[in-house]
Amino acid sequence: MPRKRHTADEIITKLRQVEVLTAQGRPVAEAIRAIGVTEVTYYRWRSEYGGLKGDQVKRLKELEAENTRLRRAVSDLTLEKLILKEAASGNF
Repeated sequence: MPRKRHTADEIITKLRQVEVLTAQGRPVAEAIRAIGVTEVTYYRWRSEYGGLKGDQVKRLKELEAENTRLRRAVSDLTLEKLILKEAASGNF
């Protein structure tokens, strides 16, 4: 079975579907199967996206991308600094 990457909006929608199904009296495990994901995936999504709205998820993803970009920039600058320090001391 091919793997599918769900978008943040799809994840929020599926989490809401599980909430609706459980409110109607279905067991959680049955509701999770109804949306087509495993229990592990559901609980991982719930811990990451639980309680967030669509616009909040979009902002979270933007911040994560910016954080990754900034971390990469800091590591590149640190590496350049170490190389320049080593070159300045004459240790080629």
